[in-house]
Amino acid sequence: MEKRGVQYVDMQAMNSAVTEFTPEEQATLRMINDRVAAGKNLEDVLNFLFEETQDLMPCDRIGVSFLEEDGRRLVAHWARAKYEPLVLGKGYTGEMEGSSLQRVMDEGTPRIINDLEEYLEAHPGSTSTKVLVREGVRSSLTCPLMVDGRPIGFAFRSSRKKGAYSQHEVALHQAIHVRLSQAVEKAWRIQQLEDANRAYMEMLGFVSHELKSPVAAIITQSKMLQEGLWGDLQPKQHEIVGKLVTRAEYLLNLTREYLDLARFEGGQAQPRLTEGLDFWNDLFLPSLEVVQPQYNESGIDLELPTDPGPLPLDADATMLKVVLVNLLGNAAKYGTPKGKVKVNLAVSEERIRFSVWNEGPGFPESMKGYLFRRFSRLPKKELITRKGSGVGLYVTWQIMQMHKGRIWADSKEGEWAEFFIDLPRHAAPAPQPQ
Repeated sequence: MEKRGVQYVDMQAMNSAVTEFTPEEQATLRMINDRVAAGKNLEDVLNFLFEETQDLMPCDRIGVSFLEEDGRRLVAHWARAKYEPLVLGKGYTGEMEGSSLQRVMDEGTPRIINDLEEYLEAHPGSTSTKVLVREGVRSSLTCPLMVDGRPIGFAFRSSRKKGAYSQHEVALHQAIHVRLSQAVEKAWRIQQLEDANRAYMEMLGFVSHELKSPVAAIITQSKMLQEGLWGDLQPKQHEIVGKLVTRAEYLLNLTREYLDLARFEGGQAQPRLTEGLDFWNDLFLPSLEVVQPQYNESGIDLELPTDPGPLPLDADATMLKVVLVNLLGNAAKYGTPKGKVKVNLAVSEERIRFSVWNEGPGFPESMKGYLFRRFSRLPKKELITRKGSGVGLYVTWQIMQMHKGRIWADSKEGEWAEFFIDLPRHAAPAPQPQ
């Protein structure tokens, strides 16, 4: 059935054409089956298709797009062409409403446009057609991509010649992309998850950033109120303001952790190494100063090693302070009130090993797998009731990865837990130009 340059291919005619594939075409389809099964990802498979199906049918361009927003929007996921520039590429979006693709989606019917210039005259509002014509494309063959009977997108094959496609090419094109269904579904689901995760992280970072300043202002002004800057407080008032400060400080710490997480997940956090930092004086002691109030409040007995003297290493000072504050803070948070925390240090010419040991509920061997995961908290009664976001150790793990270091933990359930980091003291030299 044709309508001003558009042909929607009858499914029965297409199915009967499948039996007429030449031996060469059948061999290519078998090869595609093998490649789809072995392909590392959809891009690898599509590049293979672009290169290996050139002799089977006219093809100057191949594109794959996925449906989003409940089928209301189409987003280009992959495209490749023989020519340059490729304008309608990955990320290009279009609305399905009013598009001739709507019928392709609704009925699962392949579509041929063998004269895009004529089609554009009849549909001057089609932005994608304008772009394709500007690229020099003159014929287009479109097949729906189906997973479990539902459309998830489209596969496009295009030629710079008019009248390039017949029902036989449609049958071949459809047969190829039926074999892609598994790879397409996997790539589509991964893409959706990545997009959702990116949007979530962006929102998390935005909200955390917006909360940080007003919460910090609440803490500052509350402390000024406690100190009597605006008049003396009654004992009960002083106690209430103190609780307000404690809760606001917890919230501020939470926003900092979420900001760190958003930066790391968004790829914005990259280490800036400073050579010759002193681990003890430049990193450990300033970190300890941050968490010292927690130790004082819990009455914890903190045991430190003897001052080791200068311990130079190459590192990002800001990032490593985040690591040390996390480990020292967790020892106070999850340790036994009025119990003991012990800091250990082992040094060689090449590495620094640092650990924090605390008395407390610890965790069983079976729960180690929960550590260092994003938003993960140990499902243990004595631990889950203590405030935490499940973000700090994950960010710590990320930082250690960036420093080519390691982090791990050990415990004896009901008695103690110990967290270790192991760092190279010297950054690997940059590769020399050949």
